[in-house]
Amino acid sequence: MPSVRGGTGRNRRLKNEINVVPYIDVMLVLLVIFMVTAPMITPGLIELPSVGQASEVQAKPVEVQVSEDGKIALRVRDAGAEFVEINSESLVNEVQSRMTADTPVVIAADGRVPYETVMKVMDQLRSSGVTRLGLLVDQQPNTPAQAN
Repeated sequence: MPSVRGGTGRNRRLKNEINVVPYIDVMLVLLVIFMVTAPMITPGLIELPSVGQASEVQAKPVEVQVSEDGKIALRVRDAGAEFVEINSESLVNEVQSRMTADTPVVIAADGRVPYETVMKVMDQLRSSGVTRLGLLVDQQPNTPAQAN
């Protein structure tokens, strides 16, 4: 007796499943491409951004300046104060001799200084008990938010 649907006698059922094997193949190919190309990418130095407006500092901060060649200089941020070049071993002693309990310490690093160098200075100060520590940034005088 012939089938009502076709004529062959075989009932074909529709599959309502997605074949994910091609997607897995594509994913594995992309994974191999990323694994091969990732070691070839060299990390570069970035220029740190500047902010439009920073909050005002109440006390005169102690400024630690890190230059591009890794030299560290120190000054109290006051009118006419000069930077005094110091070595990294005496950084903590020099900062603690110039600060009080509520004196903030800011790190002013050149934009081309490696991030690791700045973090070492920051870690050195944090581990010595400096709690009010920040990064000094350039303020842009004319930002769209300030224009009236």
